[in-house]
Amino acid sequence: MKAKFSLFHLIFFFAFLLSGYTEPNFKAILKEIDNMNNFKESDFSATYTIVSEKPGEQTSVMKIQMFRRDREDKFLMLILQPEVQKGQGYLRIEDNVWFYDPESRKFSHSSLKENIQDSEAKNSDFKVSSLSEDYDVTSWQEDKLGRYDVYVVELEAKHSEVSYPKLKLWIRKDMNQVLKVENYSLSGRLMRTALYPPSYIKLGNRYLPSKMLFIDELREGEKSQVTLTDASLSSLPDYVFTKSYLERVSR
Repeated sequence: MKAKFSLFHLIFFFAFLLSGYTEPNFKAILKEIDNMNNFKESDFSATYTIVSEKPGEQTSVMKIQMFRRDREDKFLMLILQPEVQKGQGYLRIEDNVWFYDPESRKFSHSSLKENIQDSEAKNSDFKVSSLSEDYDVTSWQEDKLGRYDVYVVELEAKHSEVSYPKLKLWIRKDMNQVLKVENYSLSGRLMRTALYPPSYIKLGNRYLPSKMLFIDELREGEKSQVTLTDASLSSLPDYVFTKSYLERVSR
């Protein structure tokens, strides 16, 4: 009888603990991450410096001027350096992305999935964040990354328009900031790792990561570090988000 009594109380104790436990609202967490990186109420501009390393090659440095109007799904990226690529740029208007080459004076269709020149950064890394709309949470657990308590969350895409069909995120619990992302193929192969060190630029009520590191997991030693500077929420003229403007500033 004593053993049965103890077992009953043990079951009751665990049932009591579980009754007060609720799973985090990851839909809301992903939405907060999206909101932290989106600018629906204002325009956004910044300078990004991309330093890329490849084994056996000289380190390359690219500087890009970014202009975004998230409420209209528009962005324009203008390459400022190196000199040989100066004036090249990308223009996105809703679902269309074009690459402009001032040497040929022609636009060619591009994609959010494509890498920016020869770096490990993609066009999609600089667009409106839409994790909460594009992905479903399939599993999660609690863990630590360095000194930070994190949620480790696995996601699967709802459609094929994303750059990667599967993601694994390390999210800071204290401020719902992403510290690390692993990008996977549909078969589950690790394609790329993105690291976001906890170094932020405060812009309005947002904290934006000032540095990002993208590591190619298929080609050993290939990586690109991206640094954000000169961030601004000042209004931009409508003509900035046009092909004619990209042609003009590229001369």
